[in-house]
Amino acid sequence: MESLSIIIDSRERNDTIIDGLRSAGVLIKEAMLPVGDYALSDRVCIERKTIQDFESSIINGRLFEQLARLHDAYECPMLLIEGDEKLHRLHGNVINGTIASIYIDYKILVVYTSDPKGTAEILHYLLKHELDSKISLLTYKGSARVFTSDQYKERIVGNIPGVGPLISKRLLERFGSIRAIANASTEELMAIDKIGEAKAGRIRDALSGEYNKQ
Repeated sequence: MESLSIIIDSRERNDTIIDGLRSAGVLIKEAMLPVGDYALSDRVCIERKTIQDFESSIINGRLFEQLARLHDAYECPMLLIEGDEKLHRLHGNVINGTIASIYIDYKILVVYTSDPKGTAEILHYLLKHELDSKISLLTYKGSARVFTSDQYKERIVGNIPGVGPLISKRLLERFGSIRAIANASTEELMAIDKIGEAKAGRIRDALSGEYNKQ
């Protein structure tokens, strides 16, 4: 049976969550993720915030920027808010309006957990669901898993920051090859849903820009 595995952003390390996942038999790798804090599979990634972090990101305006990037990169993004809901300092109308906007505008599911232990438990349940659903789980360098040529192409394009698996598939379906994507104009790339001018520029630079050795 395939083992459960997860990639955790190394900048968001929480020992209680890590210990809880390891005790449940989850294989853990830490890395600097371009978006999100917990990458569960090719389609699921979770942004974790404590209640204090959540409210601070509302106040400083960073919340929706982060969630927009998460939405663009993954098919099933989630926001996990950790802590006692009674500890919210902002008015209930602000919190409820923000959560409504997160779901309606970004199609991101919001989940509350009481503490890091609860967070580890729900991550474990989600990982099991992905495995039971036969969704493509994340793999590590050196894995014995064999991918098709098309899957390798999807991963190459999907690893461009802000692209992810969903947009990668759209690009390859539209242009047919990585070479064609690299030769596409900014306007042609922007014709793909969820690709704006900035993201089109990153794609062009990654695939056809010159390498400047530092």
